[in-house]
Amino acid sequence: MSTEGQSNLSFVLNKPNDVTFVEKPVPKIQSPHDVLVQVNYTGICGSDVHYWVHGAIGHFVVKDPMVLGHESAGTVVSVGSAVTSLKAGDRVALEPGYPCRRCSPCLSGHYNLCPDMRFAATPPYDGTLTGFWTAPSDFCYKLPQNVSLQEGALIEPLAVAVHITKQANITPGQSVVIMGAGPVGLLCGAVARAYGASKVIAVDIVQSKLDFAKSFAATHTYLSQRVSPEENARNLIAAADLTENGGADCVIDASGAEPSIQASLHIVRMGGTYVQGGMGKDNITFPIMALCLKEVTAKGSFRYGSGDYKLAIELVASGKVDVKKLVNGVVPFKSAEEAFKKVKEGQVIKILIAGPNEKVEASEGLDTSVDETKAAENAKLGGACC
Repeated sequence: MSTEGQSNLSFVLNKPNDVTFVEKPVPKIQSPHDVLVQVNYTGICGSDVHYWVHGAIGHFVVKDPMVLGHESAGTVVSVGSAVTSLKAGDRVALEPGYPCRRCSPCLSGHYNLCPDMRFAATPPYDGTLTGFWTAPSDFCYKLPQNVSLQEGALIEPLAVAVHITKQANITPGQSVVIMGAGPVGLLCGAVARAYGASKVIAVDIVQSKLDFAKSFAATHTYLSQRVSPEENARNLIAAADLTENGGADCVIDASGAEPSIQASLHIVRMGGTYVQGGMGKDNITFPIMALCLKEVTAKGSFRYGSGDYKLAIELVASGKVDVKKLVNGVVPFKSAEEAFKKVKEGQVIKILIAGPNEKVEASEGLDTSVDETKAAENAKLGGACC
């Protein structure tokens, strides 16, 4: 394959709510272990939207123009001299973060905690909404023949869900409550079902999201009410028939919303497990007494680690998780900003942006008109999972 005559057009965030398209030089392979990949499809993550709207997530602040995007799949164009696992023409899912490989977290198998992680679209590193991308070959995962490039772009959020669910140590027959029915929450439900959970209860404030969750993987749903966290917890436990168990075996927060986090500690049973997957405000009011008195095992979850991408691909290839159902539409690269606005509106699950060299003439299956009022309301909720 050749890059001759191909575009490396990139979708660049200059500052909050200010994006431009910039034609950049095609990157060169810098290491014999690297590969050059033409990016075919990229999904939009909540963190991408957060950077676009606010210009920062926590202490990661956009100070210079940055290419957005990190949920991508593409086709290998060329490989370094030491690469034996991939060849030109292979279709791959891109794991967008590369650790130092030498620090204590890396050497202990927790490379997602590497302090020197180079993660796409996290300042100061550029992302994958571009024509071509270079990466270490061992962070590019070959897709089986029965997994499409569009499905490949959804391996990243599925790997996030795999990691969260691994943190929860879900076993067959358990009950799992998932706070938030966005893409990662939905995928956590699907992975939990694949792990053998007998009850998966999806919780959200939007009924249409819960309707989809029920058709996707959830066995039960609960529409959160504007009442106290304790009352929401009581109502959910009763509605999902969890009273005899004293609550859920495991609660996963995939929303980052303070009321959801508070309710979670009242939903989980004595001795149960709570996993924080969603990101929200830096500091919140937290029900510490419920955590202590129940002896809840609480864990955080950040991105993905060793084996998570491989398992995510296997779940898709085996048909255990149907990520295609999450895709509302595909837009051409030049419609990237309109796609971001649609995601900000909160009325879609997942939009894919075709790479600048993909032949997509118009938005496929998607109305790109935006309700600015809904977009503003949804932006106030915040939250991201990676």
